[in-house]
Amino acid sequence: MKRIVFLDYVRVFACFLVILVHASENFYGAPGSTDMAGPQSFLANEADRLWVSVYDGFSRMAVPLFMIVSAFLLVPMKEGQTAMEFYRRRAVRILPAFVAFMVIYSTVPMLWNQIDQDTSMKDLSRLILNFPTLAGHLWFMYPLISLYLFIPIISPWLTKATAREERFFISLFLISTLMPYLNRFFGDVWGQCFWNEFHMLWYFSGYLGYLVLAHYIRVHLDWSVAKRMTVGSILLGVGAVWTILSFYLQAVPGELHDTPILELGWSFCTINCVMLTTGAFLLFTCIRRTTAPKIISDLSNLSYGMYLMHILWLGLWVRIFKDNMALPTVAAIPAIAVCTYLNCYVATKILSLIPGLRWLAGVAPLPRKGSSVPAGA
Repeated sequence: MKRIVFLDYVRVFACFLVILVHASENFYGAPGSTDMAGPQSFLANEADRLWVSVYDGFSRMAVPLFMIVSAFLLVPMKEGQTAMEFYRRRAVRILPAFVAFMVIYSTVPMLWNQIDQDTSMKDLSRLILNFPTLAGHLWFMYPLISLYLFIPIISPWLTKATAREERFFISLFLISTLMPYLNRFFGDVWGQCFWNEFHMLWYFSGYLGYLVLAHYIRVHLDWSVAKRMTVGSILLGVGAVWTILSFYLQAVPGELHDTPILELGWSFCTINCVMLTTGAFLLFTCIRRTTAPKIISDLSNLSYGMYLMHILWLGLWVRIFKDNMALPTVAAIPAIAVCTYLNCYVATKILSLIPGLRWLAGVAPLPRKGSSVPAGA
């Protein structure tokens, strides 16, 4: 299968944004929180309020971009491929490194006293149920696996669905992305109540909407480059401003905030985040190169391993740039993100070159001679 070059750029960009999000979270976590924001948030000053809003808010497209990339490559399934064959290939691709890093995050931080033995044993005992204490970023793996499980189910429909039918699904998905705001301002709606969380559009909501959206863009969207640039720029601009302001307007410095309320507009399945993500993805589709620079291809291939390990490096650069050097927030957040990104690249590159450890770097197995595997497949 021919490599889709613009997806390499998307993956490199999204991986950096994930790290930028977590670098930002060190500037609004309440005292005692880890490298990521906890249940409560605290902004120390106006500079933190502004730059956390900008850097973190803009970066909220990262997770949906990864979802769209996966769907763009994998949906619908190849003709003749069975569900079990699809599951086996996905499991071999993502689970070994995922499980290994679950164990790493449950044990290795004891070396620098970030967790104690009791926490380590508790995390290890619960690995089959959830991610470890210090690996909150691994939450992403569970909805991703859920989408993989669902792809064989939805593929037959997508193979036969018309553009109009897919637009109908996407329309209901977009309406469902208003739910966080409806619940915030109106309480329970569309059948929700204390004994029923499954609202009317539940089955059209969540990351499944991004999956159908990715398929629609790939198969049915025949816009010119100029139209993609125009619409993409508008969606990106409006989505970015909305997402940034949703945090900034609530984040009063010096006050303790409930993080879920403060991050209401940062939920990945809100209408503004969909606009932000779709706009960015449309702009990336305008890249018509047939090959990417080697560094882009390399970063793309290593992005999974970089995502898995980045929290191990993040704290080091937080201590250097925030605690020791006390850089202003506008410079500290991107400095932390860039250095963490480079650290992760070097580490995963080294792992990928060591015989027997390529899988730990999250790198796909080398294709057999005479075959070709698209990035992320």
